[in-house]
Amino acid sequence: MKKKLSITDIARQLEISITTVSFILNGKAEEKRISKDVTEKVLNLVAELNYKPNQLAQSLRTGKTHIIGLIVEDIAGSFFANVARLIEENAYKNGYRIIYCSTENKTNKAKELINMFRDRHVDGYIINPSEGIEDDIASLLQEGLPVVLFDRYLPKLPTNYVVIDNYSGTFNAANHLLQQGFSNIAFLTIDSEQTQMEERYNGYERAMKMHNKQKFVKQIGYYDERESVVQQIIDFIKENPAVDAIIFATNYLSIYGLEALKQLKLNIPNDIGVVSFDDHEFFKLYSPTITAIAQPVEEISRQVIKILINNLTFSGNKWMEQTVVLPSDLIVRESSIKKF
Repeated sequence: MKKKLSITDIARQLEISITTVSFILNGKAEEKRISKDVTEKVLNLVAELNYKPNQLAQSLRTGKTHIIGLIVEDIAGSFFANVARLIEENAYKNGYRIIYCSTENKTNKAKELINMFRDRHVDGYIINPSEGIEDDIASLLQEGLPVVLFDRYLPKLPTNYVVIDNYSGTFNAANHLLQQGFSNIAFLTIDSEQTQMEERYNGYERAMKMHNKQKFVKQIGYYDERESVVQQIIDFIKENPAVDAIIFATNYLSIYGLEALKQLKLNIPNDIGVVSFDDHEFFKLYSPTITAIAQPVEEISRQVIKILINNLTFSGNKWMEQTVVLPSDLIVRESSIKKF
C-alpha cells in the first residue's frame, strides 16, 4: 500500500520547516512574511503530488470540522428526505458537509444522536426535535454551539427555528372544503403534543367554530402499524357516517386513508372530500388527484442553512435568536372539488 503523503514529507523534500509548510497551506504565508518564492514552491509541489491535509489534524488545529449534524424524525419520509437533500446541497455550497440520522421520534435515540454528534465535534446542529429533548438542546446552547430547529420548535426554549404557518394551513383547507359544500369535516391526526400537530388541529378547530360546525377528530398512535391505522380509519368513518370530508394531518396518514376509503368503496369526492397536509408526488398521480397543503421545502432548507451559517460565522459574544415562520400553499386538486 502506498504511504499517504504528509506535511513532513513536503517539508523534507523542499528542505524547509514543517511550520513554514503549515503556514502556507493555511493561507498565512503573507501574514508570516514567507517569501513568494518559497510559497510558490510549496503550492506547486502540493498540486503536483495531489497532497490532501489530514482532516482530523486540521480540525484540532482550527477547532472546525466543517461538518453539520442533521437530525430528523424519519429520513425515509418524503418531506424529510427532500428537506435533507436541499439542506445538504446548500451546506455544500457554503463549504460544509452533512451527516444525518433519524430519531424515529424516539426520545432516547434523539439524545444518543446529539451526544454522538457532540463527540464528532460537528460545527452546528440542525434538529427536527422529538419530545423530551429540551435539556439536551439547552445544553448545546449553553456550550455556545449553533442550533437551528425546523418543522417544529420547543415553546419553553428560546432558540433559532424555521417552521411553517401550520395553523393557517388547516384553517384555509377547512374553509375551502366548506366553500365547496362539504358540511361535516373530520380531522385525522397523530396523538402528539408537538407544536406543528397542535397548530394544525387549532386551525381546523377554529374554522369549525367560526362556521358553527361539529368537530370530528380522530387521533392515531404514532407507532401504530399500517394495517392498524387503516382499520382505525375505516372504523372511524363507519362510526361517523355524517362525515363528508377529511383533512389528514400528515401525508402518510393521507395515503393510509386513501386505502381505507378504497376498502369502503367510497368515491372521492362524490362521497367524501379529501385534503392532505403536506404534498406528495403520489397525490398528483392518484385518481382523482389529491388536494394538499404544500410546505415550501426549498425555502425551509434555504432559511435553515442561512441561519446556521450566520451563527457559525458570527464573531460576537452571543448571536441574535432568529425565528422564521413561512406560509404554506393550498394546492387544490380534484379530491376537494365537490360535484353538485
